[in-house]
Amino acid sequence: MMEQTYLTLNDGNRIPQFGLGVYQIDGDAETRKACLEALQTGYRHIDTAHAYQNERGVGMAVKDSGIARAELWITSKLWPSEYGEGKTMAAIDKMLARLDCGYIDLLLLHQQFGDYLGAWRDMEKAVGMGKVRSIGLSNFESNRLEEVLQTAQIKPAVLQVECHPYYQQEELKGRIASCGTVIESWYPIGHGDVALLGEPVFSRLGRKYGKSNVQIILRWHIQQGHVVFPKSTNPKHIRENFDVFDFSLTNEEMQEIRALEKGKRFFTMSLAEQEKFLGAFTPAD
Repeated sequence: MMEQTYLTLNDGNRIPQFGLGVYQIDGDAETRKACLEALQTGYRHIDTAHAYQNERGVGMAVKDSGIARAELWITSKLWPSEYGEGKTMAAIDKMLARLDCGYIDLLLLHQQFGDYLGAWRDMEKAVGMGKVRSIGLSNFESNRLEEVLQTAQIKPAVLQVECHPYYQQEELKGRIASCGTVIESWYPIGHGDVALLGEPVFSRLGRKYGKSNVQIILRWHIQQGHVVFPKSTNPKHIRENFDVFDFSLTNEEMQEIRALEKGKRFFTMSLAEQEKFLGAFTPAD
């Protein structure tokens, strides 16, 4: 079994750098199955959310895996409909009941809408109460990010955003550097974009190291210091994605990949469009 790498967050907690994302895995049974496969492969980090409607499946896998809870890292996210002092604490308690795994390692605000400041205050209280270990943000890229950073007593441990070789988030990293906040990458392989996956540099490095183009990109993320959690339900892909800890890219190769930056993101919905779209959805308990 391969040993993955860890990062120490700004609150002192150590997060497994590589995880399984369960976004768009349909239902608890399928989620449990994928998570168990990942955990048996050596993954120790699962990233879910209330909005994914599969937290119970994650919790089942944690119990059924036979792995000590302290060795695992479970991330989940609150939806804007759950934001607000008092309201958020109640939502955290419901999340704990759905996951049924004792505590939440990392709790994120999923989107930058609603009473996110009130929600953050409740999340800070939840840390003090031992319900949650670390807290952070997801998809906060507007000036609402600074609003949270300025008022937070506990600074965000992570910021989960779109990040890949075509959109490397260097400017965003500068905005969070003083807080020691770590980037977590969704769309780590650019939403499977054919042009990105087919870049000659990945093919060449893949031949050199005996790896796939996807594995080269995932290794780049690891060496960039990102937390990454590609989603898959295919046991073969789950194992292949994790097979990135037996080689290292050189500094020159890392720089070649950095040179692919295009400022190109694959999620292009405006802030107003996001607010309208997200406001129409309330996840079930």
